[in-house]
Amino acid sequence: MVSVEFEFATAARVVFGAGSLAQLGPAAAALGGRALLVTGRDVDRALPAAQVLRAAGIAVQLWSVSGEPGTADVEAGVLTARAGGCDLVVAIGGGSPLDAGKAIAALLTNDGPPLDYLEVVGRGRALEREPAPFIAVPTTAGTGSEVTRNAVLTASEQRVKVSLRSPKMLPRLAIVDPLLTLSLPPGVTADCGLDALTQCLEPLVSNRGNPITDGLAREGLGRASRSLRRAWADGGDLEARTQMCAASLLGGMALANAALGAVHGLAGPIGGMFPAPHGAVSLPDKAPVKDLASRPVDNSMSAFRRELDSLTYKWPNCRSIANHEPHPSPSAGPHAAAEARSTAHRASPPRWQRSPRQPPRRIHP
Repeated sequence: MVSVEFEFATAARVVFGAGSLAQLGPAAAALGGRALLVTGRDVDRALPAAQVLRAAGIAVQLWSVSGEPGTADVEAGVLTARAGGCDLVVAIGGGSPLDAGKAIAALLTNDGPPLDYLEVVGRGRALEREPAPFIAVPTTAGTGSEVTRNAVLTASEQRVKVSLRSPKMLPRLAIVDPLLTLSLPPGVTADCGLDALTQCLEPLVSNRGNPITDGLAREGLGRASRSLRRAWADGGDLEARTQMCAASLLGGMALANAALGAVHGLAGPIGGMFPAPHGAVSLPDKAPVKDLASRPVDNSMSAFRRELDSLTYKWPNCRSIANHEPHPSPSAGPHAAAEARSTAHRASPPRWQRSPRQPPRRIHP
């Protein structure tokens, strides 16, 4: 009989569902009185969270990160939080502000620059003290950062993305409200969705997987493969958005405990050298990577392989999703219209794109 041993950790509390942002105020009030509210370049997306926090009697210091966070961004955020007397960090947005907020919370209570704590290119110091309380509120469905124990940062001098990682960095609370994703433009939906799909697949074939992560990854993989195209085609499809939020959450839980694989191993240096969205370099057509996976995929995975083959067949050039925007639905909001206009100049479908009548090209046994 083979012995099975594993451990599993995730955010202390997860609140999921449409309208769940309303729970942010009371939950935050139990953790602190002055919040650094971290968001992305579109500060307006943080205003609903700021209103909820202020209604609960919490002083709010707004701070934004314009792109994927680097070590300098985190240092600036820590200085802002200390100057404002913040005892709580709340991050709302995509993976970039969530990772920035997570790193700021960690260094708010631990001395030294981020490079002291970074893996690979830094000293890899362990956090000595518990981070400041951190609440994650994702507005995209992709990174799963709301339930992971690391923050991915760009080390500019080394031109690579690496992690600041510690079991202490798991968020105190993750609030996943699918309503916050309705206004995402199609290109961002595609990039984030591809990341979510990848982050369900890689833990599933990881040699560090366990029965819990396998179940989470399988469930997330099915939800993503069935719902990603729908969410891309109609941003106002709340059911598809909800399924993608669930897939991202499940993938985050799985990867935090079973790790990722070669696709994300390549995405780190590529993202450090080029200003490419993380999801754009985390494509789901990765059967060669599956063949190199450490853990063999058993017969129970045949249905999921068929789903992935079908997705690859229907979506042979994954980046073409962002290159060919549909007309934004009225419910998708002003961001979708702006994204559609900004991508109108992009190229037509590639010449090698298959006809739907042709069978999918099998690239694994």
